[in-house]
Amino acid sequence: MIYRTRINYSIEQKAEIWDRWQRGESLNSIGRAFDRPSSSIFGQLAPTGGIRPPTRRRSRLALTLSEREEISRGSTTTQTLREIATTLNRSPSTISREIKRNGGYDNYRAAKADQAAWDRGHRPKQCKLACHPMLKYIVATKLNRKWSPKQIAGWLKKTYPKEENKQVSHETIYRSLFIQARGVLKKELQLTLRTQRAIRRAKQHSIKSEGLGKITNTISISERPACVEDRAVPGHWEGDLISGSNNSHMATLVERHSRYVMLVKIKGKDTETVISALIKHAKKLPTELYKSLTWDRGKEMADHQRFTLATDVDVYFCDPQSPWQRGTNENTNRLLRQYFPKGTDLSVHSQITLNKVARELNERPRETLEFETPAERFNACVASTG
Repeated sequence: MIYRTRINYSIEQKAEIWDRWQRGESLNSIGRAFDRPSSSIFGQLAPTGGIRPPTRRRSRLALTLSEREEISRGSTTTQTLREIATTLNRSPSTISREIKRNGGYDNYRAAKADQAAWDRGHRPKQCKLACHPMLKYIVATKLNRKWSPKQIAGWLKKTYPKEENKQVSHETIYRSLFIQARGVLKKELQLTLRTQRAIRRAKQHSIKSEGLGKITNTISISERPACVEDRAVPGHWEGDLISGSNNSHMATLVERHSRYVMLVKIKGKDTETVISALIKHAKKLPTELYKSLTWDRGKEMADHQRFTLATDVDVYFCDPQSPWQRGTNENTNRLLRQYFPKGTDLSVHSQITLNKVARELNERPRETLEFETPAERFNACVASTG
């Protein structure tokens, strides 16, 4: 058996690891570049939660090494503190404190004092959440409701516009979660984030390419009216089918103007079952708020013409392998995986449960809505049609 020696990464190697990580490379990919397992790379990233630590710099007001060498020379030639201070254009009290904290007048050494100053400066500073318990409580409460850090930060800014002590950036929340040395937010709150990762990724993407089939008599998304594209008019929806274990499924519907979410329990993936469920659901909404539906080319929509005949709702289809053309719905599906992880049995959830999850999503503030909630925006549309 061949045992590898433990590698001590140089400053340059650590910088390259962080550069690769921030470009979105995987742990395995970075490990191959250094001929090391992914666990070795993880060990470099984990202490700061995958967040690159800032480059340390000395304060412009701090004594430099050359100034400390001048102090050392002055002490050996029995110069007074005031003479040394005058030479360096520094306050005598600055020179006095420097000498006292580093061995005294007779034992002062420049290199040793300079390293001690660098080490003393390497201490964690308290972040805003640590200094304001009420703000910390509000953030933890919202995280437990599965709000994202960006939603929390936006909501705080909108709710308390003139109270700085009740505002915090989303980056501070992320750092408080992933950099556990801060000890501000409990590690368990990481599980409330959508990805539930142990360390923070700089970039992620996923492309859905399964379940595609040929459907006839489709209307391409390129023929969709411009008013749908610019989200100016309510009533245009994006839809998709989410699958779980044991052949379980549910339909997700998102209104483009308000980002309002509706979930529909589906008993099977066949087109007859899916279309029948969508027709039944469509009749619950005012016709003014259901004008079109955009779907991918999954075979469950093969009978889309029956849906249009029954509801007078046009169905537009995305181009093959182009999930970004339904970006609102794809984003919603990622949010839903926080409640329904991949591989779980969706059939155990009743329609009541699905409605509850949809309501929770609809009551989250959205940055794209200037931190209004989808429920507020959609209810305004309902009131205007009434």
